[in-house]
Amino acid sequence: MHEETRLPRNGKEFILFLAIISVLSVNIIAPIIMGFEFGFKKETYVNTLQVIPFVWICVILLVTLVANPIVSKLVPKFVKPTDGFNARILFNILFSVTILSILLTVIGSWIGMREISLEPIQTFFYAWPRNFFIAFWVEMLIAQPIARFAMKKLHESQASKAVNV
Repeated sequence: MHEETRLPRNGKEFILFLAIISVLSVNIIAPIIMGFEFGFKKETYVNTLQVIPFVWICVILLVTLVANPIVSKLVPKFVKPTDGFNARILFNILFSVTILSILLTVIGSWIGMREISLEPIQTFFYAWPRNFFIAFWVEMLIAQPIARFAMKKLHESQASKAVNV
């Protein structure tokens, strides 16, 4: 998959890829979850916007330090070398969203409430399935496809420049 044009090939591209996915995800998922939790009102949305930068930083840290190392070990156990790109991406998204939604159901609540309490842990089994469902479909249908499209266009541009030189 290293030669795949829809995925990052180096550190700089990974940062761009992660930035696209994380900015889209946080700005879509957080308002939807908050809307379901507190009602789809302007006040709820404004309150969500105030915590999104902190949630985004948390997402970046969790992806790089927790989710990616675990996912990189899990995916090979579920896909065969003959499996295609889409199968690999599906398992990658499934495992990433599972890990991140579990962690962010608690940590994201703490950030939003601006305090550490037992409430997100006590309501976990109510909140997590909803959060997982929202995050999974946002990743599958919006954030990941846009990031892969950006990578493909970046690699096409690089290839075009290399040919013209």
